Amino acid sequence: MTTWLTLEGFLVLAGAYLVVVGARIAANPTHPRRWGSALFWLLLGVSIMAGRQVPAEIIGYAVLVMTLLAATRQVAPPDFSTGDEEQLNARAERLGQRLLAPVLLVPVVAIAGGFMLGRIEFAGVPIAALGQASQISLALGGLLALALAFALTRARPVVAAEEGGRLLQLISWTLILPQMLAALGGIFAQAGVGDEIARIVAALLPVQHPVVAVVAYCAGMTLFTVMMGNAFAAFPVMTLGIGLPFIVQAHGGNPALMGAIGMLCGYCGTLLTPMAANFNLVPVRLLELRRDTAVIRAQVPFALAIWIFNVVAMCLAVYRFPANVP
Repeated sequence: MTTWLTLEGFLVLAGAYLVVVGARIAANPTHPRRWGSALFWLLLGVSIMAGRQVPAEIIGYAVLVMTLLAATRQVAPPDFSTGDEEQLNARAERLGQRLLAPVLLVPVVAIAGGFMLGRIEFAGVPIAALGQASQISLALGGLLALALAFALTRARPVVAAEEGGRLLQLISWTLILPQMLAALGGIFAQAGVGDEIARIVAALLPVQHPVVAVVAYCAGMTLFTVMMGNAFAAFPVMTLGIGLPFIVQAHGGNPALMGAIGMLCGYCGTLLTPMAANFNLVPVRLLELRRDTAVIRAQVPFALAIWIFNVVAMCLAVYRFPANVP
């Protein structure tokens, strides 16, 4: 289907940006992990740009090389202290709350575009495919926010490469951890882990009771997310192992409600685990907190409260509406 905007075009743009970051690192002789960091970001950028144009085996080898670089501590940020912190703070105070405008623009465009972009046509051609409207809207929101940030700060375009590259290097290898864990969840599902979990749960728990099935599914989503660090990795395994056989097929639960609330239970696990490094460890580094578990400790009571609410909500809703599945 022909459209004005495609997700592949934005992926090429994102990959090209990472290639620029890698090239800037390679050109920096003072970088403490110059060649390892440069190779990591270059491989990631090229993989995103050409992911569908090259055999999957090549992308797999690139991922293995990136993993090896991260494991051997060859990916690290340089010293970003510039000595002009007072000047930056003064500019921030002058701009004030206007600095929030680019940040807020991203979700506004993403939500609005997700609803409308796939239904709008120009010269008889859709702006975006329905299946890609949300992702494309998010990318558009980022570009519009960048343009607004330039207009507010009157910064040069090169600042986007400098500051964006700085943030990427501070996040480091944890940037690709969610994608890798989600892929691992898919591998587990293909390997039949869900079937084994269904067998174990059926043997240990009285899942013939609808409420027990819900609690088992919600607890499984949370615990497996704690182990994997990513709710997307837990979802296929727990849904195939507990959700579909016991909630949907055995008790006629609504699969849409089950999946939506189940993912929220998985996110509760994200709040509790250091495996979710990009959520729970990166902020520790960025904020220079003294305890590695500081973020997790602050999130524990909220995670438990939200999990209890999710369980109650699923028990009240998932069996109340017809499943409409064979």
